[in-house]
Amino acid sequence: MLSITTDYANVDRGDPSPYLRRIADAGFTHIHWCHHWNSDFIYSRWEIAQIEKWLAEYGLQLLDLHAPVGPEKNWASDKEYERLAGVEIVCNRLEMTARLGGDAIIMHLPAIAGWEPLRRSLDELEPVARSYGVRIALENGALPVIAEWLAEYPPDYLGLCYDSGHGNLAPDGLTQLERLKDRLISIHLHDNDGTGDQHNLIFTGTVDWPRLAEILAGSAYRKPISSESNMARSGISDEATFLARAFAAGTRLAAMVAEAHV
Repeated sequence: MLSITTDYANVDRGDPSPYLRRIADAGFTHIHWCHHWNSDFIYSRWEIAQIEKWLAEYGLQLLDLHAPVGPEKNWASDKEYERLAGVEIVCNRLEMTARLGGDAIIMHLPAIAGWEPLRRSLDELEPVARSYGVRIALENGALPVIAEWLAEYPPDYLGLCYDSGHGNLAPDGLTQLERLKDRLISIHLHDNDGTGDQHNLIFTGTVDWPRLAEILAGSAYRKPISSESNMARSGISDEATFLARAFAAGTRLAAMVAEAHV
């Protein structure tokens, strides 16, 4: 079983069905829903119902979903109306994820001056997340900061999403992941050369994949390998070719993780 992001072609607006169909045709079984991840878009029940139909039609399952922080509906804003709007959009994504069969939404921690608004939002969201059976995963930027938040909330509510591209931009990204591996509930896997967040195919950059495979094998994460690579800097213009290479890379990494389990 393998997963890939729905915006692999660098498109996260409009009708997603052609991309879902191509993902399924390439052999993937799961998707990471990344459409509208950086917008204030609210999904209606009609749109969620249509996505549910497409997933059933193409034989795909939702692994998890990338929820937005802003640009205006921001769960950590010190403007109360923006914070409440941010909580509302997170609730929308929690409901959507539950409806589509996923178990986690991924959130970024915004760059802010104070953390009290975010604390209020996390407190307000906890009963909502529990009611849907969906956890919130904080995506790594500054892992030491995330560690502080994970210490304040239980693992059946709040966990970690490890983005290998982000981690490769820090000198100790994998060392930090090792310390938090028991809280790992989501993964965004892609590669880069260490100079920028390039979202390249797995095994095409400088990420230490053997070490990451060992950490994944010993972590709390037990779901499919999930690629967040996209075509933008891949040099591949044909979607089918890109997806085939992404599938092959994911299959290779899954085998490495399985071997490390032994």
